[in-house]
Amino acid sequence: MTRALVTGGAGFIGRYLVDRLVERGDDVVVLDNLRRGTRAAIQRHIDVGSINFIEGDIRDAAALRDAMARVETVYHLAAQSNVMGAIEDEDYSFTTNALGTVNVLRIATELGVKRVVFSSSREVYGEAQYTPVDEDHAMAAKNPYGASKVAGEAYCRTYAHCYGLDVAILRLANVYGQGDRDRVIPLWLEQAAGGRELRVFGGSQVLDFVGVSIVVDALVLAGERGLDGPTNIGSGTGTSIIELANRILEVTGSRSAIHRVAARGVEVNRFIADVTRMRALGIQPDSDPLIHLAAMARDVGGRVLV
Repeated sequence: MTRALVTGGAGFIGRYLVDRLVERGDDVVVLDNLRRGTRAAIQRHIDVGSINFIEGDIRDAAALRDAMARVETVYHLAAQSNVMGAIEDEDYSFTTNALGTVNVLRIATELGVKRVVFSSSREVYGEAQYTPVDEDHAMAAKNPYGASKVAGEAYCRTYAHCYGLDVAILRLANVYGQGDRDRVIPLWLEQAAGGRELRVFGGSQVLDFVGVSIVVDALVLAGERGLDGPTNIGSGTGTSIIELANRILEVTGSRSAIHRVAARGVEVNRFIADVTRMRALGIQPDSDPLIHLAAMARDVGGRVLV
């Protein structure tokens, strides 16, 4: 049994990771400020005492130190986690994603944590110079969110080199799944189910979508084994944004219109992950990267997501 801390454990990816860690018998601590995450997402674990939940912020060193006491593995997911959110509140994005990550690394070093698993993003690459994008591609973020993740990765490498902290870096593609909200897939599903038009910014984008279960597989594996260098976690398949919109109309049975508007210049237009390293770890992508849309559509039609 491992004692593990999940920062951001009440968020979209975090709740799935907490489920997996509890299922295998780990002693789990969750630290989340509930800015985006919800207590309801992990309430069943709180109710039966299978986790220790601390409502707190990674920018608060005292709260972080309390949460990390006697912990062996830290899964660091807490972040301002989307591009437009970082534009709207650049200060929160910087202080959470950069300074908060430094807090995690510094306190993990002080307390002798065995390993930190850092959730980075494909946004560190910026606009792809080639596809598929391997982990040696230059990091050239084009928005504040990507820049904050570049900074987080730089500090991960610094703490590894200077202080011997074992840090694993996962660069996540566009993660989706049941329980997500306020991102393109859940927004479009809700709009399609309600008969409202799907607004497409630009329309030429080709992106890499990956189901949350694969991301959790990667997180758990990285916590167990560590990683030899940053690793992309994606499908390895490009999906055009128009194809995505049409699939959403298909799974919802909606006749909503697709309305194209001007592209947002801060967003990456094209990304397809090279998943060679991921496959070498034994993690295989779904043959159809959008296979989980149908389950999400059933949720939208049948219940309120938390």
